[in-house]
Order: sequence, then structure tokens, then C-alpha cells
Amino acid sequence: MTGDTRVGLLGGTLDPIHVGHLETACAAQRALHLDLVYVLPSNLPPHRAQQPVASSHHRFAMTALAVNGIDCLRASEIELSTPGPSYTADTLHRFSSATGLGVSQIFFITGADAFAEIETWYRYPDVLELANFVVVSRPGFPVETLRDRLPALAGRMAASNPQPPTASRQPPVPSGSRIFLVNATTPDVSSSDIRQRLMTQRSISGLVPPTVEWHITQHGLYR
Repeated sequence: MTGDTRVGLLGGTLDPIHVGHLETACAAQRALHLDLVYVLPSNLPPHRAQQPVASSHHRFAMTALAVNGIDCLRASEIELSTPGPSYTADTLHRFSSATGLGVSQIFFITGADAFAEIETWYRYPDVLELANFVVVSRPGFPVETLRDRLPALAGRMAASNPQPPTASRQPPVPSGSRIFLVNATTPDVSSSDIRQRLMTQRSISGLVPPTVEWHITQHGLYR
């Protein structure tokens, strides 16, 4: 990877991955003109009492199927290959060491609802120095509310909306890590709702990519 490469990371339990995850990743990629976005299923989510229902094997398989054919997205096992809870700070350290990318080249993507709880994250506030953060609106949770919710971080927040690049392919990123707010419309869907639908034998068509629905059906997941 070169010195001007810019890479996004989107993590989560992905139990299962759905169209909301994919659109969040793509919205961030468009807004910041990222070269690639890696989608990372977590090993053990540190902020959730309930552990993943599907195995790491199935969650990675579904992630790989979901991103297949989307040019800017890739599946990564970086969190699954490390035992224990998947802390964002640890992941950013490992990813930077493995790729040689600096802080200004890494963009950690998350939803506005999750970022609102950033003060509870492991190694806060140091985690914010390990990458740029890209925060994308979620249904019922616009990014504009974050400045009031997190006044201590308001000065680091910068609005970022998808715009065609003009003078150069990629707009410049200010020195030092920043928090980019992306106001985008993403589907109102959740993994917990999908699991509940499957348990009650209701359709999940349109909520996950067809290949993911096929994998779930073939392996009898979430039944």
C-alpha cells in the first residue's frame, strides 16, 4: 500500500451481516473516497452481554459472501484470528502494524448510535488517536446530534458528504485524527430483527444479500 492509500474498517458482530452494514460501509467509502473498506466480524463483542449466535466460521463466510462483487469492500479475519474480546484499539494497532498504514490513512467506520457511546469504549480517549473515525447516520439517529451529545469532541468533528472529487481524486485529510460525520440514508434493519424473523419462520428477503440468505438456509442458522 502506498503513502496516499486510504482504507476504511467496519467492524461488528455481523450476526448476520445485512444490507445496513453494507450501505454504511459504502456511504463512508463514497464520502471519504476511500480506496478500500475492510469488513471485520468481531470475535467476542466487548459491549454486548449476549455472545454471537452463529459461529465465527459462519459469520466470516456470510461476510465474504456479502461483499463479493462489491469492488470497494473486502472481508477480513483480523479480529477473528485473535482470542478474546475484539477491542477497537487493539484492532487498529494490529491493522496498522500489518499494513504499515499511518493514522491519517486509516478510517474506522461506525454508526452514529454506537459512536454516541464512545466514552465507554476501551482505552477512550486514546482510541481516537489511532485512526480517523467516520460516523454514519442511522435511522432515528442523525449525526448532527453528536456535537450536543459529545461536546468534548465537537471540535474534532467535520461534516463530510459524498461529493465528486474535483482537483484531485481524493480530498485532503487534515493532519491528526479527525471525526468525520456522514449524513447518509441507511436501511432500517438490524441483526437481532433478522434473527427473530428466522426463529419465527418469517421472510428476510431484502434484508440481507441473496447469497447470505442462501447460506443461512443451507446451514439452518438462527432456527
